[in-house]
Amino acid sequence: MNALVKAYYALHNSLLTPLRHLDGLAPLAIRLYLAPVFLLAGSGKIANMDNTIEWFGNSEWGLALPFPELLAPLAAYTEFIGALFLLAGLAVRWVSIPLMVTMLVAAITVHWGNGWAAIADSSAQDVALRLGEAKEILREHGNYHWLTEKGNFVILNNGIEFAATYFIMLLALLCMGGGRYLSADYFISRLYPPPSKPSL
Repeated sequence: MNALVKAYYALHNSLLTPLRHLDGLAPLAIRLYLAPVFLLAGSGKIANMDNTIEWFGNSEWGLALPFPELLAPLAAYTEFIGALFLLAGLAVRWVSIPLMVTMLVAAITVHWGNGWAAIADSSAQDVALRLGEAKEILREHGNYHWLTEKGNFVILNNGIEFAATYFIMLLALLCMGGGRYLSADYFISRLYPPPSKPSL
């Protein structure tokens, strides 16, 4: 048994040790995936700040958050500036924290009441019925071929799925950092290495 374990670890180390040089690819992929998501979300809020503030504060059709004049710009600029930091790989661990907070707030205030799924299950009977009725109306009164040539119609459920997924990806970046070789953090750490711990 001991020889089998040793053989396993010998094989494991021989195969996986060279992959350590590629361990920056995973955080890079996460950063490149999240950066446009937050860049678009933040820039959209900034471009329509009056509407964003009204949506944050409105208790009838909005989020009913307190201090919308403060929270709306804070959320918008956190997303926009955070996206730029993610893209550059700069202060990735630090910027992940406020972005995680925005995802947590979004999940609780916007999506929580809608369950998990972002898109409704089209095989569910009530969803299929509504989708079928919508398609019939579009076939009769609209240019259905033109409307569907870029993709099928779906019913947006608006659940917490995307917010939770982005939160988990940001949590991974908080733990991993920006990654080796392809992040500003890596080069800054090479130029200015942290002071070594004093020996006892």
